[in-house]
Amino acid sequence: MNLYPAIDLKDGNCVRLLRGEMAAATVFSSDPAAQALSFQNAGCQWLHLVDLNGAIEGWPVNGEAVLAILAAVSIPVQLGGGIRDEATAIAWLEAGINRVIIGTLALRQPDLAADLCRRHPGRIAIGIDGRDGRVAVEGWVEQSDMPVIELARHFEGAGAGAIIYTDIDRDGAMQGHNIAATAALADSLSTPVIASGGVTDLDDLTGLLAASARGIEGVIVGRALYDGAIDPGAALALLAGGEQQAC
Repeated sequence: MNLYPAIDLKDGNCVRLLRGEMAAATVFSSDPAAQALSFQNAGCQWLHLVDLNGAIEGWPVNGEAVLAILAAVSIPVQLGGGIRDEATAIAWLEAGINRVIIGTLALRQPDLAADLCRRHPGRIAIGIDGRDGRVAVEGWVEQSDMPVIELARHFEGAGAGAIIYTDIDRDGAMQGHNIAATAALADSLSTPVIASGGVTDLDDLTGLLAASARGIEGVIVGRALYDGAIDPGAALALLAGGEQQAC
């Protein structure tokens, strides 16, 4: 089972938000490339990047920081935030991003998003951010009426690399991951699911690992790594016990 250390970019800095609130950002590093390299040096095999400003503005904003990270590391990187059209997605793939994450585009133009998945199999992830079982978009500032499960099922068989599911109410709150909701979503899909939001300690990782056979491919961890609540070495040792080698 894979661990994806999260690097959330706001105004060129590495930050974490509380429940998606841009005003509730804590800066953890002013050098995202150095932060990325530290994760690689710890043995991580993937990085998860989010352009938070881009998610709000609707186009890439922290491109300079993303390119600096790509220049600093050799491990694969997935990126979301501000990728609202095909041209932007392809541009990032050509720039060296291994997997782009589309969220708002997936809700607004699901057929186009599914076609993009088919033409770039495994290199497009569908980011589904849920609040009370409904999809939130535009950097989480807009709540839709679309059920999370309904949107996820639209991409079955389309070749998406993963469904990245975030429980917004748990994100950054250090209240524990909603394992039951993530596992229930994975049960209803054949597309692998990556868990995100609220991972607090090794117990969360243990619970997710126990449910990994249900289709949970990996887990994104942010604040718990930065705060020291989860030691990267301990997470490595724990998740390496799953079917897949983790970070």
